Amino acid sequence: MSKDFDIVIHGATGFTGRLVAEYMMKRYPNSGNPEGIRWAMGGRSAEKLAAVRDEIGAPKDTPLVVTDTANAQSLQALMDSTRLVLTTVGPYQLYGNEMVAACANSGVDYVDLCGEPAWMRLMIEAHEAQAKASGARIVFSCGFDSVPFDMGVFMLQGQFKQKFGTAASRVRGRVRKMKGTFSGGTAASLKATMAAAATDPRVLDWLRSPFSLTPGFEGPKQPSGNKPMVDEALGADMWVAPFIMAAINTKNVHRSNFLMGHTYGTDFVYDEMLITGAGDKGQAIAQHVAADKSLGGEGGPKPGEGPSFEERESGLYDVLFLGEDAKGNKISVSVKGDRDPGYGSTSKMIAECAVCLLKESKETTGGIWTPAPVLGRDLIKRLAANAGLTFAVE
Repeated sequence: MSKDFDIVIHGATGFTGRLVAEYMMKRYPNSGNPEGIRWAMGGRSAEKLAAVRDEIGAPKDTPLVVTDTANAQSLQALMDSTRLVLTTVGPYQLYGNEMVAACANSGVDYVDLCGEPAWMRLMIEAHEAQAKASGARIVFSCGFDSVPFDMGVFMLQGQFKQKFGTAASRVRGRVRKMKGTFSGGTAASLKATMAAAATDPRVLDWLRSPFSLTPGFEGPKQPSGNKPMVDEALGADMWVAPFIMAAINTKNVHRSNFLMGHTYGTDFVYDEMLITGAGDKGQAIAQHVAADKSLGGEGGPKPGEGPSFEERESGLYDVLFLGEDAKGNKISVSVKGDRDPGYGSTSKMIAECAVCLLKESKETTGGIWTPAPVLGRDLIKRLAANAGLTFAVE
């Protein structure tokens, strides 16, 4: 059945959804883009959609789709109209259940920005079998959590196998630089997850386990990454601190390995930390970072809020991946982004994930995926060509 649209941006009136629409307008304009992508802005209010369309300078004929996920008929009409739903409406554990179920039932592809591992585990249990049956490709975590990390490990392992013939059994993800803010959605997701943990004991178990997204598989003990320490892999006096996104990224990297038949090995060990510097100064910064609980606090960003254009443009991130095997073979790979991670870069990454899923991943079967197994090298090429990311062997 022919669909009206290839992509509907669900949540286009929100802060991040608006940035996605702006990116699509510039990179994939509905009239005459070389990829032939047809996209629409979606949300609950026609008036707000029209206002955002005008504010971002999109053409007047940009399609607007009014969708109420609480209304079964409205949701089915969306399924009938598009090949893929790109949703920025979080926390997903509050606003994503009906959308994932509808896509899994209808064979419609789906990408989101989810960083909520307990909810992702619930969705795997509830809908993966149906997604496989219908052919729907459900791809979680297509923003800063966890694309740079998932794809960075994927690239490193490809290089490692090419050079040494085997996978790196130990990989360290080390954030060297990061300038920018986490999104209000990230803060809201953290609060919603803590609320869920208070009522469902499984949630705490899933949050603690590095393998909560690999049902039926439990790998080796992983580093906790929850305390400042000297990292000998970086130097005798180089300090690292806990990295707030590690709790979701590490789980997604292990799921990618799981979905690819443990191509990284069943003994694969992975952690992520933030480099704070050498000596006493590095130690002091690491201890300060470890004590900072502001993301989940009342003064953090609210959903729908975000940094100014200037702040987004001046943001950046630089992540180093260090891989080694039992023989002492080593390779380092870096992933860098040219905008703030939570908004400017994230909005470009999810858009490219959606286009890549439709254009290059046509043969991938239905199921609940992470970015690396389903998008692979094609996504790295797109992100490097279009979205301001740099992937390099160091």
